[in-house]
Amino acid sequence: MKAVQVQKPHQLEMIEVDMPELKKPSDVLVKVKRVGICGSDMHIYHGTNPLATLPRVVGHEVAGEVMAVGTDVERLKVGDHVVVEPIRCCGSCYACRKGRPNVCASLSVFGVHEEGGMREWFVLPEKQLHPVDPEIPWEEIVMVEPYTIGAQAVSRGEVEAGDTVLIQGAGPIGICVLKLAKLQGASVMITDLNEERLEFARLNGADVTVRAAKEDVQQRVRDWTEGEGANVVIDAVCLPQTFELSIEVVSEAGRVVVLGFDGRASSIPQLPITKKEVTISGSRLQTFQFPKIIDLLNQGKLRHDGLVTHSFSFEQVKEAFAYVEEHPDLVRKAILVFD
Repeated sequence: MKAVQVQKPHQLEMIEVDMPELKKPSDVLVKVKRVGICGSDMHIYHGTNPLATLPRVVGHEVAGEVMAVGTDVERLKVGDHVVVEPIRCCGSCYACRKGRPNVCASLSVFGVHEEGGMREWFVLPEKQLHPVDPEIPWEEIVMVEPYTIGAQAVSRGEVEAGDTVLIQGAGPIGICVLKLAKLQGASVMITDLNEERLEFARLNGADVTVRAAKEDVQQRVRDWTEGEGANVVIDAVCLPQTFELSIEVVSEAGRVVVLGFDGRASSIPQLPITKKEVTISGSRLQTFQFPKIIDLLNQGKLRHDGLVTHSFSFEQVKEAFAYVEEHPDLVRKAILVFD
């Protein structure tokens, strides 16, 4: 069968690999239907993802159809439409014991540390697969994993109804955060450099949008919150300066959520953190968010509403990666179609 492998930075190849087989009673064989191209996939392709190992079959935003199940499989049956939960954890380290397997000391992520979903078939244990209403289009189902990233950030920020939430960045993850924050009943301001992205954010429920390059974000936050500051700031831009700004604009007793992997230092004074007793939280992957997101999807409360902008056939994967790389302002989410 065919698979897409990043062999080294900027070298993406379609290769032939063996057809996977069921080896354990809990195994499930899945035929891939859709795979989203994530920013982290692009970072692996560029050789800038500090956590990935090469060569690697990439892809962790994956939807497919169950084709065979092991003898111990109970929740799934042949024909089910499923999404992949890409986390594999040890179950015994401190993080796992604390119920946070997303930061397991031995964490292995599908498509990052182990072979991922950009291939025609794969086998995973039942616990890493979640069924979704088969009446929902594949283009909606494949967005479950990105929504869980947004849900995790909202959870880490303890967003509640009535909170004011500032989201820095209106890219795909920023929009996912926006959707989940609005479902929590929060009022949301979102910033970006691109006016088209801000317009899309308004269409998806943003209460206030700010063109960061042309407006004073701090002043806009002060005006919007009547001087209080944003109760929650979620940084989906992930630059040192946006982290610094988060500390400045968050309210007393507020929460700052950081999603980035930038290794550069930020200049953060202690005074505003202590004075306002700010909580700063990292947000990585997700913790038990799949059931919640799938329930929202099945109820029709989550739809991509234009977040998926481009589709390419599996055979066009090189063209897809090139297009995403060359047209970042035109692509919100690109997906590969395996039909």
